[in-house]
Amino acid sequence: MSAFAEILANGSFWVAVLRIATPLILGTLGVLWCERAGVLNLGIEGIMVAGAFTGWLAVYLGAPLWVGVIVAAATGAALGLLHALLTVGLALSQHVTGLGITLLATAASYYGYRVAFPKVNTPPTIVPFAAMDWLPLPVLSQQTAPTLLALLLVPFSWWLLQRTPAGLAVRMVGENPQAAEGQGIPVVATRTAAIAAGSALMGVAGSFLTLSAFNAFFFNMVNGRGWICVALVVFASWRPGKALVGALLFAFFDALQLRLQQAGGATLPYQAYLMLPYALSILALVLVARKAAYPQALMKPYRKGER
Repeated sequence: MSAFAEILANGSFWVAVLRIATPLILGTLGVLWCERAGVLNLGIEGIMVAGAFTGWLAVYLGAPLWVGVIVAAATGAALGLLHALLTVGLALSQHVTGLGITLLATAASYYGYRVAFPKVNTPPTIVPFAAMDWLPLPVLSQQTAPTLLALLLVPFSWWLLQRTPAGLAVRMVGENPQAAEGQGIPVVATRTAAIAAGSALMGVAGSFLTLSAFNAFFFNMVNGRGWICVALVVFASWRPGKALVGALLFAFFDALQLRLQQAGGATLPYQAYLMLPYALSILALVLVARKAAYPQALMKPYRKGER
């Protein structure tokens, strides 16, 4: 049996795929909600860092794990409201504002960590979420509860967007805010709510890293996952179901490269394996993005009364 076949036949490989995919699923859904409302949120990288830090710090100070998740969601929502104030309320550049949010949230998190732990060299640890070994499904039983939450949020997001008046309002303000305004939909309030909800999911995505995948907060732990989520939304054509597929696909390549490094020895430099998930994801993105139907009002500032 080849090394590749052995990897695929190993159950622990698929456990790793789902674990790696979890923050990507949550983050991609968060970006999707923002962009469906017509707003690009490049603050996701910083929001994930802030969610990872505040959620972990709350648990470290004695809060239950789920309270830590809620704190991370609240942190993300607060940063999302700031983004909405600047991009929706003041119609500032969504690109510049998003990057500013990333820099602000990242720097504030690192500063907060240094203030809280000025003389600590090794990151303090917490007791993270335990595996759901009570589930009968082999792969899922080795995951933690936030992974199950992420999976359930995919059909919930689809239902909310496609089958509810609130989802219709979000889609309308992302496609044609002037027409939505004519129908009596409050465009500013709808976009603001969508950005806050999406940013809350980004915060939860960050908290997964500190409360489930690891048991501590350390610098650079988000490591570009936010930017991957932005690309995955395009791959998914702004659909929750395809967002799940895209997150799993990237996680598959990422888990595969880790095991190929172990199995390949010194045949190839390790940088070639590190490049694998990104190169294959870019290829998939190029093939799919040509046919992607993006929200027509995406990145277009809205000013009430303008036509």
